[in-house]
Amino acid sequence: MVRLRASGLGSLALLLLLASVDAFYIPGYSIKSYKPGEPIPLMVNKAYSDSTQLQYAYYELPFVCPPSDHPKSVGGLLSGKNVPLNLGEVLRGDRIRTSDIELIMNKETTCTALCTKELNKDDLQRAKEMIQDTYVTEWIVDNLPGATSFVSVDKTRKYYASGFKLGYSETSPSTGQTHYYLNNHHTIVIRYRKAPGKAGDRGENIVVGFEVYPKSIGSDSKRDTQGCPVDLEHVERGLELHIGPNITIDTAPRYADGKSRQTERRSDDESEDGTLTVPYTYSVYFREDNTIEWSHRWDLYFVNQEDGARIHWLAIINSLIICGMLTAIVMIIFARTVHSDIKGYKETLESKSRGKRVRKDAPAGLLDQRSSAADDDLSDTEEALEDITGWKLLHTDVFRAPQHGYLLAPLVGSGMQLLFMAMGLVLLSALGFLNPSFRGGFISVGVGLFVFAGVFSGYFSARVFKSFDGKDYRKNAMVTALLFPGLMFGLVFIVNLFVWAQASSTAIPFGTLVLIVVLWLCFQVPLVFAGAYYGFEKAGGWQHPTKATAIPRQLPNHAWYSKSVQAVLLAGLIPFAVIFIELLFVFQSLWQNKSGFYYMFGFLAVVSVILVVTIAEVTVVTIYIQLCSENYHWWWQSFFVGGGSALWIFAYSVWYYMFKLHITGFVSSMLFFVYTFIACCVYGLLTGTIGFLSAYAFVRRIYGAIKVD
Repeated sequence: MVRLRASGLGSLALLLLLASVDAFYIPGYSIKSYKPGEPIPLMVNKAYSDSTQLQYAYYELPFVCPPSDHPKSVGGLLSGKNVPLNLGEVLRGDRIRTSDIELIMNKETTCTALCTKELNKDDLQRAKEMIQDTYVTEWIVDNLPGATSFVSVDKTRKYYASGFKLGYSETSPSTGQTHYYLNNHHTIVIRYRKAPGKAGDRGENIVVGFEVYPKSIGSDSKRDTQGCPVDLEHVERGLELHIGPNITIDTAPRYADGKSRQTERRSDDESEDGTLTVPYTYSVYFREDNTIEWSHRWDLYFVNQEDGARIHWLAIINSLIICGMLTAIVMIIFARTVHSDIKGYKETLESKSRGKRVRKDAPAGLLDQRSSAADDDLSDTEEALEDITGWKLLHTDVFRAPQHGYLLAPLVGSGMQLLFMAMGLVLLSALGFLNPSFRGGFISVGVGLFVFAGVFSGYFSARVFKSFDGKDYRKNAMVTALLFPGLMFGLVFIVNLFVWAQASSTAIPFGTLVLIVVLWLCFQVPLVFAGAYYGFEKAGGWQHPTKATAIPRQLPNHAWYSKSVQAVLLAGLIPFAVIFIELLFVFQSLWQNKSGFYYMFGFLAVVSVILVVTIAEVTVVTIYIQLCSENYHWWWQSFFVGGGSALWIFAYSVWYYMFKLHITGFVSSMLFFVYTFIACCVYGLLTGTIGFLSAYAFVRRIYGAIKVD
């Protein structure tokens, strides 16, 4: 088993290195410089939208220039060649390929013809639908996504939005008809500065910005022999997605001012069986910009989000206030209530013990003289014991193994696995290793950490299982290794079938699914068994301070707020209030502004620590109230209370979908709810495990304190 564990770790590390080597670099160290006249590769990736979850590979769109599939004159790169992707890039829908657009350092081109594309009726309809859904395109130069440039309202700051629009639409004020225009000319602006060190002394430059300005130029614009517009600055009309005569000009109506007015009339009998010719062109300009450091070239993508820093600080203060109040309540419970209960319980037991010794050890001559006093002492002791109520009466039942403990142990193990993964991701992101320049790195590292954390999953699951008097650790390890990952893989596979039918790049390729299954069954499962063996055979189960009796105690009636469902909902509301504001930023980044990047991992790390403390304290208070109600079924309850805020997050997701998002289509809606459900399950398992371990430590502490030898 040890040999299997070592082999699994080595193979996993090798796979992760192979999967990540093409994309990872440390900002400020891995600088790529270009000599004057050296080609700069331009990659095309995908088209995506904030109003739908379906993405499409750029070269698979029927209305764009296809790759020429021949070596380019610069660099010898094969046009249309696929760029190696890591696992995270594939899972996030990236499909990066080299393009025919030629960029040469410091060589500007006013206009270059790219291709001429003939569009039929179906191609036009597809383009109209994507323009209506506000799709944007992502191109990549030197690992920077092509950006649309904006200026703040006060014109003091410039910021980028990743991607640029495929086209735009306009509604005619006279007819109310919507006209769609396709952007068929792209002005590319490369911002550069002198390279640092010896490379700069050799005259080499580095890229610090990549901007794309799309424009729609109609077929009626005058063009030269190469197919380029003669005047790019003054374009009268864009390229409308319409087959047939677009407009007829009627100058007949004249008005009192003597001027004529042009009116548009669309022919009703125009043919839709023809084709539309779309000429694609591009321009390239280079601008030296010494105000941007290479290590800070991504900052422009985040400038528009800096205003949220104040909101983040307010959220942290709000979370600290809630956590502080809970801490005060827990301290009161420990310092006053529990401490006084334990002290009184011990004094009562000691008094009872002294009374028994008086009756047993007294001499025969003194027995009659002391019998009256001893009977009085025992009477007082029995009255004192009758006053003992609440959690102190449960010392013989509180550690009784729960029902369905064979399921609770694997869930706790999976929660520890997810907790390790989440801590690693947040820490690496907060330190800057998982930055936007490491494309797909967050997902790739997350998968690697999850697989490796199978050791912790098996270890904790086995120890909890043995604490519940479990016997067959192999069966428990198999359930741990297959239960949660199997549920997640099944959901993803079913959803993937629907996305496959849409020919979207969001669909996970079959080869990638096979790789995931291999990582799961060939690496994670053996690691789970290795951890389970050590946890069950070497570490063993936790020893409880009290023993359970053969006959369980009958449960009394409980108050409404201490019942399972109500307690979970009420207790889950407090952690949800702690993370609500940060959750809003995460939702905006994931669902509303996919062209942006979530980067506030420092704030997220602080909020995560506060969340862990809050969940632990809420669970302790809830379980204490339950034990005071003489209900010893706290094992499952502590897990559900810890993960109760996941229910509120899912409810918030439903509200967010209904009132904040504008997602259209059944498949996109299904993607939203399935992935949200998976995220809530991950969060619920993670926080439920925190609640379970916190409650277990609390119960062990208080019942260990009342144990009298």
